[in-house]
Amino acid sequence: MKQAEAVRIKGAQCVAPGLGGAGLSRIWALLGMCLSPALPFYLRWRQTKGKEIPERVREKMGFSSYSRPSGTLLWFHAASVGEALSILPLVQACLRQKPQISVLVTTGTVTASAIVEQRFAHARVVHQFVPMDVPRWCQRFLEHWSPQVAVFTESELWPTLLGACSARNLPVVLVNGRMSASSFRWWGRLPGVARHMLAHFAWVSARTAADAQRLRALGATTQLPPGDLKTAAPPLPVDMEVLAQLRAIIGARPVFVAASTHEGEEAQIAHAADLARRTHPDLLCIVVPRHPERGAEVAALLNSAPRRALNALPTTQDAFWVCDTLGELGLFFRLSTCVFVGNSLPGCHGGGHNPFEPARLGCAMATGPRIHNFEEAFQALREGVQLVPDAHTLAGWIERMLVDPRARAALGQRAQKVATVNETLPDALATQILALAW
Repeated sequence: MKQAEAVRIKGAQCVAPGLGGAGLSRIWALLGMCLSPALPFYLRWRQTKGKEIPERVREKMGFSSYSRPSGTLLWFHAASVGEALSILPLVQACLRQKPQISVLVTTGTVTASAIVEQRFAHARVVHQFVPMDVPRWCQRFLEHWSPQVAVFTESELWPTLLGACSARNLPVVLVNGRMSASSFRWWGRLPGVARHMLAHFAWVSARTAADAQRLRALGATTQLPPGDLKTAAPPLPVDMEVLAQLRAIIGARPVFVAASTHEGEEAQIAHAADLARRTHPDLLCIVVPRHPERGAEVAALLNSAPRRALNALPTTQDAFWVCDTLGELGLFFRLSTCVFVGNSLPGCHGGGHNPFEPARLGCAMATGPRIHNFEEAFQALREGVQLVPDAHTLAGWIERMLVDPRARAALGQRAQKVATVNETLPDALATQILALAW
């Protein structure tokens, strides 16, 4: 469950601790109605921060930017980048099984919208921003798009939107259902709310057996066998011509990729790379910030390192290269000798990022200890990922990977085997989703 959901539960608990799930949902809907006059000003403020696209901000209020395609329409909602990438193979499986259908994909963030437009390039796929959880805005959205099935991802449990789907008798399912131990404790304080929310779903497909058990205890009795869609995605794409050009430029230099880094850990990564250069002076460290808009900030921290967003390439004198672009991790992972998965070192917000993406490409991986958002994934990959609590440990791991190619290859192969275990899951889920549309 995301932090916003925990806040929502806390608020509901304080407002009306004696009410059941339906009553609290009505209070939440009433709150959305009361706040709706102020929300456009909030969205304009987000525009000034680069968190909204000005010409598309009205989509957050339920206004559509496109006409509805004719025929059967499946609606997939994925809040952010990770969720959007996880449903890609599922969307592809649905289109493969029923080529005549159309697909609407909604996201909540600008970065996720860019990934959808880049990775979901298909004539029958449309992207929109999901409306905020205001009754009139949700109704406006559903009246225009009128989907046959709604597919929610991981922990996207918005009371008003789910209630609006239920009022229209729209079948709703949850894929890659996620329920962490801490989220389970929160929901356990409001069991009526949990049952009411989960009652909207025709079925739930959990990520893991542990997620399935927690969801079942909260009221999700109709479940499909668990399986993580992030282990079923295809390898990240790459432009082979660009890959060849960069390999020629980098030459024989070893490459350490720090992927999806966050504020508070780039300085530690730089320190680790500098330590590793004591024995490997030609090491190139590629830093890929999770949020590309931080590119200038990260480059300044790394002694004015060249930035890919400015079309700057690393020279033999450059120790760092800041790759502040979206959708190119497949390129950088293929260039790497070894990979660090960011948002995981002490000093940053923490939580980790999806380790299956580098694992599918056979990368030797390390991560910091703050990986609670992907705990099950890292546990599954434990024999193929090295845990590094600080910069000195990370530097030692980099040095070992550079001097022992056999150990490096063995780590990558173990991780790759785990990361490709659910290859049949998208087709199995697609069959179940499509069955609800007819």
